[in-house]
Amino acid sequence: MKIVTIIARVLLGLVFVVFGFNGFFHFIPMPPPPPGSPAALFFTAVSTTGYMKVVFLFQIIGGLLLLLNLLPVLGLVILCPIIFNIVLFHLTMAPSGLPLASVVAVLALFLIGMYWDHYHHLVRQPR
Repeated sequence: MKIVTIIARVLLGLVFVVFGFNGFFHFIPMPPPPPGSPAALFFTAVSTTGYMKVVFLFQIIGGLLLLLNLLPVLGLVILCPIIFNIVLFHLTMAPSGLPLASVVAVLALFLIGMYWDHYHHLVRQPR
């Protein structure tokens, strides 16, 4: 199970490092959403404010923490809200990206399960 955990951690880290840097340098061409669609309106709003630059920076930080195995638990804490928003975006506005979003979510959930000893106290009822 250790090898599967390493593979999941590296894959998830690579996805977020690559797409985080792509947000700054645009080396992977991404087709724009159809004009006037909810996805286009959403991206116009968050892109013009600089919000996405912060998200891309956190993607790189969280991805590097996973990829380099430096505080991978913290990397997941950083990435899980981003993953939640990616899945929600694709569920509600751009279903074509849902397969990749689902794979990313499954990898994150698997890693949370593998690192559960670090998280279980967060969901335990206080005495």
